[in-house]
Amino acid sequence: MIQPALLKKQRLILFLLLALILISVVLGMGMGYASLSYDRLLPTILGQGTFKEEFVLFSIRLPRMIITLLAGMALALSGAILQGITRNDLADPGIIGINSGAGVAVAIFFLFFPIDAGSFVYLLPLVAFVGALLTACLLYVFSYNKNTGLQPVKLVLVGVGFAMAFSGLMIVLISSAERAKVDFIAKWLNGNIWGTDWPFIWAILPWLIILIPFTLYKANRLNLLGVSEPVAIGVGVSIEKERIVLMLTAVALAAAAVSVTGGITFIGLIAPHIAKALVGPRNQLFIPIAILLGGWLLLLADTIGRNVASPDGIPAGIMVALIGAPYFVYLLLKK
Repeated sequence: MIQPALLKKQRLILFLLLALILISVVLGMGMGYASLSYDRLLPTILGQGTFKEEFVLFSIRLPRMIITLLAGMALALSGAILQGITRNDLADPGIIGINSGAGVAVAIFFLFFPIDAGSFVYLLPLVAFVGALLTACLLYVFSYNKNTGLQPVKLVLVGVGFAMAFSGLMIVLISSAERAKVDFIAKWLNGNIWGTDWPFIWAILPWLIILIPFTLYKANRLNLLGVSEPVAIGVGVSIEKERIVLMLTAVALAAAAVSVTGGITFIGLIAPHIAKALVGPRNQLFIPIAILLGGWLLLLADTIGRNVASPDGIPAGIMVALIGAPYFVYLLLKK
């Protein structure tokens, strides 16, 4: 049973995070290369703005911020699941190569297959999912031992190796590509939010609507998998079945995010850790906080990045890495 004091603390933190997200969205709507005064935001939202104001808000700012928020949520939840099923605090879809595998699949699809503009946006998450799933299968095979099961430390080491290999493969792929397509993949590698239109929101949103409630439903299973295998077996949990289902969930979430944001790392590492530090390790408590925290962190990183250097700004992936890389080294030394 969860203590009422912890539940109250969780609700307070969720409320504060929602307030932070709202404040960040409002601030972000008025900031950028094309300025939009804050006293014109409400009239523009209500349809009383000029053509320029409505174009800047509804065609540039708002879709980008929603995409960033959703992608951050997906990456944070993916990281929380991976940390639970591997019992490794360093597991993150970007660090262990899942994002890179998804990116290679997107690059191959983009470079070598005929693309219909109408269906391209909606096919991307599926293509990314196939690439991420193949990567996850390889990771599982190389880090599994028939006597001891899944080896958490080996998983991270193998994953880092795969991430580097896929980065090299990406460079090989773009070496003979057209200039326009090379620019797209270069943006992806930097973690530049490139899917900044409303269709990309409709492409990623169904994955979150389905997989967030499903993960919360499986939260107790994640608790048991995180303790130890004998305990989980003792209470009747089918370990391999649950691990595979949850791994597929984490892969799908990471793939959906990667398909519109590019190679962003460390959100899935940082958000679950901060959430656990706030309310403890029970998945029912920290997962909702990690989801909102991941969305806010990526939104904040992108807002700062696109306003630091005009007009192109600094990619969100680089901004997140500036925070995440030292944190990763700290965890590595600590663990």
